[in-house]
Amino acid sequence: MASENVQVLFPVNVPVAFDYACPPQMRVQLGEFVFAPIGKQVKLGVVTGFVENDNTRSLKEIISVKATRALSLDMLQFIDWTARYNCVSAGLVLRMVMSSYKALDPSPMVTQFRLADIFRENLQDQSSKDKSVQVQAIEGLIKAQKLTPSRLLILDKGGPFPARASEIAQRAGVSAGVVRGFEKIGGLIAETLPVDAPFDVPNLNLTGLNLSDSQRRAAENLRLQVAKHDFNVSLLDGVTGSGKTEVYFEAVAEALKLSENPDGKLGEMSGGQALVLVPEIALTQAGMARFAKRFGVEPAPWHSGLGEAARRRVWREVQNGRARLVVGARSALYLPFPNLRLIVVDEEHDTSYKQEEGVIYNARDMAVVRAMIAKHSVILASATPSLESLVNARNGRYAHIILPERPGAITLPEIDLVDLKDHKPAKGDFLSDPLIKATQAVLAKGEQAMLYLNRRGYAPLIICQNCGEKLKSPDTDSWLVEHRATGRAVCHMTGFSMRMPTMCPNCKTEDSLTAIGPGVERVAEEAARHFPNARIEILSSDTAGGAEALRARMSRMERGEIDILIGTQMVVKGHNFPHLTFVGVVDGDLSLVGGDPRAGERTYQTLVQVAGRAGRADKPGRALIQTHQPEHEALAALAAGDREMFISAELAIREMLGLPPFGKLAAVILSGPDYKKTENLAKKFVSLAPRADGIEIHGPSEPPIGRLRGLFRRRILVQAETGVNLSQYMKNWRSRAKVPAKYKLHIDIDPQSFL
Repeated sequence: MASENVQVLFPVNVPVAFDYACPPQMRVQLGEFVFAPIGKQVKLGVVTGFVENDNTRSLKEIISVKATRALSLDMLQFIDWTARYNCVSAGLVLRMVMSSYKALDPSPMVTQFRLADIFRENLQDQSSKDKSVQVQAIEGLIKAQKLTPSRLLILDKGGPFPARASEIAQRAGVSAGVVRGFEKIGGLIAETLPVDAPFDVPNLNLTGLNLSDSQRRAAENLRLQVAKHDFNVSLLDGVTGSGKTEVYFEAVAEALKLSENPDGKLGEMSGGQALVLVPEIALTQAGMARFAKRFGVEPAPWHSGLGEAARRRVWREVQNGRARLVVGARSALYLPFPNLRLIVVDEEHDTSYKQEEGVIYNARDMAVVRAMIAKHSVILASATPSLESLVNARNGRYAHIILPERPGAITLPEIDLVDLKDHKPAKGDFLSDPLIKATQAVLAKGEQAMLYLNRRGYAPLIICQNCGEKLKSPDTDSWLVEHRATGRAVCHMTGFSMRMPTMCPNCKTEDSLTAIGPGVERVAEEAARHFPNARIEILSSDTAGGAEALRARMSRMERGEIDILIGTQMVVKGHNFPHLTFVGVVDGDLSLVGGDPRAGERTYQTLVQVAGRAGRADKPGRALIQTHQPEHEALAALAAGDREMFISAELAIREMLGLPPFGKLAAVILSGPDYKKTENLAKKFVSLAPRADGIEIHGPSEPPIGRLRGLFRRRILVQAETGVNLSQYMKNWRSRAKVPAKYKLHIDIDPQSFL
């Protein structure tokens, strides 16, 4: 279909598409990328619609059509749906989609070299892991060629092939001339290949691990859901260590089988695509190996840590349907899949799926929307499902697939509470006597322990003993955290960092600053005193290092080369340490503080996940949770091993208060450089609220972080009954207000943070 006038959406903060005339010789389709003038510039946008040419308006013309695959109609609908539901401009959502402009061009071509067949075949045939043995075998096979030591280095260390001459030379420690000389005698074959190599195709003939009966039933259920080729959502609800990943692998394999494209044609793009969302892409190194073992290839990764070259490669290969299996963080949901058949949201309860800046959205919820629009499957997997997902499953909106036990003889860890009112740590310490003794017992048996505290650094508060001054980040109501390992004071809200001062900035007293409270560094310092012979390491986002350093630390833990791992929430997500039999939670009450209505749920989820790291092999596990509130319903349920007790109590409270899943929430965050004007702007905005049944407005009020990056902040909480179209209500309300320059108004549908 073509039309003289088209609507073009640009990846900028604009709410609607602009109308353009289409030159007579040009024909465009929905979803195509086009260049068009906007203001005094020419920008790249996407055709999102057609309009009748009534000849009453003089419109600017489209300049050209970009020679690349168009966005699918499903993707255009998803962009529009995301914008409307989350009360943001469609242009900003499109900007998330168009995250790599260079990916819209074909890959550059370059001369690369591969091994001649005789070398390649013999290298592959050698079963020895010793490359020198392989090279000796080849040297003996083709003595007539008189391989020089430099050429042997190319065979031994120059791979993987194909590669550029400079890459081979660097790996082998030879000059590029040696590489080209080897090509001249036939040892290497030169080919013109794309710089951005295609991803390997998953091997669907491989099979996974032997599944237990319950795992096999769950996998078959999920496979049948995917085979429907229609919209459906499954909640894979399995206890920690129950094998959820291996189970949903079977559904992924089903999704990757050949299927029709949305346009009904079979061919290069006919293979199904699958997306697995994970909350922490940096922690998936072991997970990537599991994917490679199951499907013969590593999946295409997508996360913020990728360089530009890697991003353009993944984006282009996804767009053309050649990246069949993708594992990524929340933004991977907005990659332009042409034939997506399955989305898996692993650890679906995790708050990392909520993006808090820019386009504010919840990737878990938007994954369900994308599947609904494109008519395919979603799997939400968790050992501690969100109450919203759990209620949807129990009400029949989602299929509820349960894995109630760990496979074989492996049992769930025993969980006990340590009441800190009865077992106070020594003065200045934070580990109670029961926790210390339990750790000593584990170490005496040659097993591993984990100490969990979700606080980075050495101490969360720095205070002057002379005047009481608390060190804060400049222009932000956030306490500075002491990081003793680096000698710095850091704001975890803004990233501000400075050298740890030697005197109080307020009263100028020397050596008066003292650390209050524990972070993981301080716990490690105390653990070193209690367990002087133990090998202790810290795992937090400050100490993780790059992907290789993290992989190395995880490998040491798996091999038993670390006795005590002390970590933040990074240790919770998906790790499997066979020698870990004890977990000690230093502060089980930490996430119960503040005004978060989901505090109890998050505490329960986190502590179940932490405790679930213990006893995942053939040795039983145990967890001790230090707390001042052993009577809290979340902690009491943990100690009793009774999840239903907690769920029932929490749902009763939510229903009584009209909180999700029995109601809806939206937050409004207003910010600006002047305290009084921000306060007045918030009050004025509340006065403009449309009258509507089923709506309650709370505030404005000052949030816990009242000033952030120099801007004063006010929050408004909107509570609605389930039948209210809250997004439309917030859009109508926002349209009534004019926000002055330098002031900001953000709307957050279904807020997860209340700072």
